This record gives sequence, C-alpha cells and structure tokens, in this order.
Amino acid sequence: MRIIGLTGGICSGKSTVSRMFRRRGARIVDADEIARRVVEPGRPALAEIARAFGDEMIRPDGSLDRQRLAALIFSNAEQRRRLNSIVHPRVAEEQARIIARIAREDPDALVVIDAALLIEVGGHKDVEKLIVAYVPLEIQAERLMRRDRLSREEALLRIRSQMPLEEKAEMADFVVDNSGSLDETERQVKAVYRVLERSG
Repeated sequence: MRIIGLTGGICSGKSTVSRMFRRRGARIVDADEIARRVVEPGRPALAEIARAFGDEMIRPDGSLDRQRLAALIFSNAEQRRRLNSIVHPRVAEEQARIIARIAREDPDALVVIDAALLIEVGGHKDVEKLIVAYVPLEIQAERLMRRDRLSREEALLRIRSQMPLEEKAEMADFVVDNSGSLDETERQVKAVYRVLERSG
C-alpha cells in the first residue's frame, strides 16, 4: 500500500482533484470529512468545543454552528490553535483506523489522504509523495467571495489564516494548477497518477 498526501487551501480545487483521483481508482481518506464527523452531536469533541468557546457555538438542534465558529477562529490565531488541539487528535485517530482497514482490504491500494491542513499538522512527513492543489491568490479570493458571499476583505482574512499556497507548492512533489478549465486539471491529474502508478 502506498500513501500519498493531497492538500491545498480554501477554494484551491482540492476536492475536485480528490474526486479525479478517486475516479482513477485511488482510495481517498478525506480528513476534512472526518473532521466534520468528529464534531457531530453526541461526540466528545463537540462538548469540548462548547466548553472551550461557549454554548453559543451549538445550534438549538444540538449541531455545531460552523459559521459562528468560523467567524471567531479565522480572525484569531490563538483560538484557531485551540480548536485544532481539540479536533486534530481525533481526526488522526479515525484516519489511522481507516488506513488500517484499507490495508487489510486492499494491500496494493494507492491511498490519497485529502487534508487541507496536512502540512500544518505535520502529516506531510508521513506520506510518500505530496500533491498540492494550487491557484493564484486572486482566483482563490474571487472563488471564495462567490462561494460564501463574502466581501474581499473577509475572503482575504480567511485565506491568510492558512499557510500560503505558494509555500505549500514549494514543498510539493507535484503541483496541480487549478486556475484553468476542468479538462486542464484532469490532464494534470492523469499525468500525476501515471507517474505514481509507474513508480509503485
């Protein structure tokens, strides 16, 4: 089994790249999806978030108020670290369980760990190759403004709360540039997948 890392930034097209790898036969471990699951109602992480950030972070239906929490953490690095200290250990545990299960089911699998914060939490050190989904800052900001109906200032604040994509790209074994068409992205993914298959 081979483990590859895929990361990027907000609105960099990482999920699109992940889906393209899945269609080619890769087994995807979606750390962002795991992170959503570990804060579902009834899970210990949600109660810990309420204790750390206040009961107002919990909606009347018992679910996490993601918008309210995002508004807090994107403008405060210390609060962001606090949230990460609650969520990331639980994500890592679940991720390890999923990878162990894949290893049992398919020992020859090509596993892609799809994680926005892969580098920030040090996970890039545990993968064989690192792929970064990249777009220039202007395109990233435009996409985020359109997707979340944010002002330019709000979009840039969220983008700058993350490690710059240029820095991530410098650390990558492969960079998939998502600033063009889907067909252009598909061609790049196909080329990377071919290299990974040959080197396996």
